[in-house]
Amino acid sequence: MTDKHTAGVHHITAIAGPSQENIDFYVGVLGLRLVKKTVNFDDPGTYHFYFGDERGNPGTILTFFPWKNIPQGRVGSGQVGYTTFAIPKGAMPFWEKRFNQFHIETEKETRFNEEYLKFEDPHGLKLELVEREEGPLNTFEFNGVTKDVAIKGFGGAVLYSGSPRKTADLLESGLGFEKIAEEDMYLRYRSKSDIGNKIDVPVKAFPRGEMGAGTVHHIAFRADDYDDQQDWRTYISDKGLQPTDILDRQYFTSIYFREWGGILFEIATDVPGFDTDESLEHLGEELKLPNWLEQHRNQIEQIVDPIEVREVKPK
Repeated sequence: MTDKHTAGVHHITAIAGPSQENIDFYVGVLGLRLVKKTVNFDDPGTYHFYFGDERGNPGTILTFFPWKNIPQGRVGSGQVGYTTFAIPKGAMPFWEKRFNQFHIETEKETRFNEEYLKFEDPHGLKLELVEREEGPLNTFEFNGVTKDVAIKGFGGAVLYSGSPRKTADLLESGLGFEKIAEEDMYLRYRSKSDIGNKIDVPVKAFPRGEMGAGTVHHIAFRADDYDDQQDWRTYISDKGLQPTDILDRQYFTSIYFREWGGILFEIATDVPGFDTDESLEHLGEELKLPNWLEQHRNQIEQIVDPIEVREVKPK
């Protein structure tokens, strides 16, 4: 089989604290759209929120499992270190002002001749913004975040690997990313897409991370469709890794495997998307359950906290 190439990041899934705090930050402050409100299929008493652009396009989707009393995690090797969001050119001053208004601490870093604005969410997840020309504008507008400054989706991610060179090799020879730059502490890889397309790998290994609030559970890369994913599963197996069976996640299908540096990778299909059980106009408005959980709806609704999408103002 010839080498395969993913289009880039499909989604990133992280762990959060209380549900309403999670929604208030990502919708109210960052201006993302809640495109799906469902539950963790493996733990149906826990929400699973999907935030993204107006349609929840692949490459824009940050998802969360929120737990009210979960211990704080520690970001380290075997995890995504920073989740990178792309914003339009010229939008950085807006975000610096907005974060100042909301009392969000920031710092700047220059990497590969790009300026990054680094910050954390209320539960400690490490995030950063970078201006990029590429990628379409996000037309979703909410609470003062207009489309000319709105987060487009992922710029990519920074991977904290226990074996950086092996992770880098898998990105290149396994997932089809192209190595485009190397400087100081970082290697940079790029996929063919115009969003979610750049992965940076620090060349030093970090102390082992611990899963908990404020950490990334896994990073998912894109497959075109179910047939393409079957090919990916065979291909990843042939690389000596151990992918799971193909799992139905309602809005895509998935395989998971842990790469050589300890990071949990997923490959997820672009189809069918988030409008399979809600219209685009009403994405994220109702609690959606897969057919096999629908019989437990009443019980689930009594367990999960009531939440709302609302505008939030600086305190």
